[in-house]
Amino acid sequence: MAAASENLARRNGFSRSRLLCLLVFIIVSPILFAHPGDAKYASIVIDGQSGRVLHAVNADTLNYPASLTKMMTLYLLFEALKQGRLTLDSDLKVSARATRQPASRLGLRKGRTITVKQAILAIVTKSANDVATVIAESLARNERNFALLMTAKARQIGMRQTTFRNASGLHHRGQLSTARDMSTLARRLLLDFPHYYQFFSTMDFTYGGVRHRNHNKLLTTYQGADGIKTGYIRASGYNLAASAQRNGRRLIGVVFGGRSPKARNRHMAKLLSKGFRLSAPARLASTGLPPQGRLPKTGGSRRSYHQWGIQVGAYKRFSPAYKIARKAVEKAPTLLAQGTIKVVPLRRRKGKSLYLGRILGISKTQAYKACRILRRRKIDCMELRMKKKRAVG
Repeated sequence: MAAASENLARRNGFSRSRLLCLLVFIIVSPILFAHPGDAKYASIVIDGQSGRVLHAVNADTLNYPASLTKMMTLYLLFEALKQGRLTLDSDLKVSARATRQPASRLGLRKGRTITVKQAILAIVTKSANDVATVIAESLARNERNFALLMTAKARQIGMRQTTFRNASGLHHRGQLSTARDMSTLARRLLLDFPHYYQFFSTMDFTYGGVRHRNHNKLLTTYQGADGIKTGYIRASGYNLAASAQRNGRRLIGVVFGGRSPKARNRHMAKLLSKGFRLSAPARLASTGLPPQGRLPKTGGSRRSYHQWGIQVGAYKRFSPAYKIARKAVEKAPTLLAQGTIKVVPLRRRKGKSLYLGRILGISKTQAYKACRILRRRKIDCMELRMKKKRAVG
């Protein structure tokens, strides 16, 4: 039994000692952390590319994730597909324990099988608890082992406050997460498995002659929505992780503790719309060039002030200058995500221009630290001290 556990841990990229430490952590976590009572409202909206936080209320409050848990179940399943341990046509065997899971469920029968693709679609649309157990037992022999792998993966991808105790999100006192952690998970699903993320936009799924519609109604009511997962248990209220794209920008939102599905969906729509307005790029004045970030307003009386930034490239065309600036933000998000991208045209002799890729609106310390990081990653970088005069009347 010990050898089997060690082999399982190695196969999933974790040492046996690490799994044992996580087991101890999971057992004592309800003691270490303040335990939530009734569902608490929490919400967050982030930029899907940079991870920049655009809105946050109680984003680090511990809550029950409910079926948002299944995003991690699918993350580990997508990982198995990517590593070649499974294919979409692989058969997953249904155990007696899986058939006993409470609703929502697909109604699987003991001894039968379900393909990986069917399992994914059942989780995305029906949020089937019996299918979540089948996935857990197929990847880790039992749900307890799978929960350890889920929690270990959560730590690995930056979910600092999340503890998983099962694959479905069914109520358990020790299964806790935060809006911030769930936005991190949603973003990592997008970044790590772009090919499989498309499953989250599935509108309906038919199994055994029964058609199951996707619980995420934002797919049909909110422009640009293309995923990702709903969740509900009595102790959590109505939860939702959602993602939407507009004008080439992607936002990810998470809401915990909604009072009803409709109220939760309306609230998420408002948060996303507000986020798109906050992150809406402005057009370069009188140049006809593509969108870019707007410099923040500065208050105060008429005086000189200094604006720090960095320059990461000079190109003959706008597009590569803008792309290298976006890449720089991705490589040093903690230092640059609060800045704004600006492509500056520099007129040269004979009427030709160079386009300078810059990130402005950061501190001197951030500029120097960011350039050190970017140079190590083979991206040219120069610190900028921008001096302007601004009047406020």
